[in-house]
Amino acid sequence: MLSVRSLRVDYGHVQALRGVDLEAREGEITAIIGSNGAGKTSTLMAISGLAPVTEGEILFRGAP
Repeated sequence: MLSVRSLRVDYGHVQALRGVDLEAREGEITAIIGSNGAGKTSTLMAISGLAPVTEGEILFRGAP
């Protein structure tokens, strides 16, 4: 249903995410966990279109 492959997000010269892969299948519960500064918010903002995606792809039901 939702597939994130090799996601990279940069804020100016700061690399926030590098090589994030995520698969969320229909009917399953998926959680993103991690310590402060691990990139949880940046990941969700990129999936939502609120953060600049430098590399990688985000697919929802097979479509970008």
